[in-house]
Amino acid sequence: MSTAELAATGPQVGTERPMSTGAAVAGVVRAETAKLIRRPATWLLLAITLVLSLLFTYLVPYAGYAGDTGGFRADLGLAALLPDRLVGNSIGGLPVFLGAIMVILGVLTVGGEYGWGTWKTLLTQGPSRLAVYTGKLLTLAVATLATVLAVYAVGAVTSAVIAAAENQAIHWPGLGDLFTGIGAGWLVAGVWAAFGGLLAIALRGVALPVGLGLVWLLAVQNLLAVVAAPLIGWVADLQQGLPGPNAGSLVAALGANSETPGVQQVVSGGQAAAVLAGYLVGFVLLGGVYLRRRDIL
Repeated sequence: MSTAELAATGPQVGTERPMSTGAAVAGVVRAETAKLIRRPATWLLLAITLVLSLLFTYLVPYAGYAGDTGGFRADLGLAALLPDRLVGNSIGGLPVFLGAIMVILGVLTVGGEYGWGTWKTLLTQGPSRLAVYTGKLLTLAVATLATVLAVYAVGAVTSAVIAAAENQAIHWPGLGDLFTGIGAGWLVAGVWAAFGGLLAIALRGVALPVGLGLVWLLAVQNLLAVVAAPLIGWVADLQQGLPGPNAGSLVAALGANSETPGVQQVVSGGQAAAVLAGYLVGFVLLGGVYLRRRDIL
């Protein structure tokens, strides 16, 4: 069900008085929230996120530890899986793999109207383009935060079970470290979701933006970091200003394992957070400019 169809089920604004911006944004948020909850793809993306996080952060390393096979995280052993590593373990996948899922979520949330061809129907309900865009972004912000919190929750339960099974003392991160980690994860997830939203608006679709976003996260930025940067000096310098390496630097500063793809301390954590915040604002503003000035069809 599209935003236009959901909005049409609520109170209608006729010609008696114009809809206020706040009411328009609130209506879009309600409609987008209902749409995300009812859309099976939303729950599928969340399930994939949690399965990937659980499998490659805890279950595979623990199986290797229990079987004494070495490999990934063999140098850290059981210590890498305990509750005191919750922050780093929860956000380590966001620079690449979990970040790719956030791109898809951003494309679906912001660009769904292109896929359904319902922009005209939606805008005739009363809200302006920017009111619709703002409502979509607010909904997307809540969705990314909920995803990050879900990853933390699954990680907390799994790490506690592993600690109990191995008769290890359970020590949780401090509240300050936990809130910092959640905020950092939300920032990285928000950057990738906003990137997906920008691609959806710029390309006026869903399939191509998803494809290009995944190619960038899973292929291009890794090739730049692994292949080009060690050989070409200016590419190595360029890494310090790209969103992927800064995301990897931020989560590395908070304890993410450096063996995780995309996690590398290229710049300091503070600089990485500032660069990512700049990208977030830039993606959001550029998407708004495109949506406001270009033909929606």
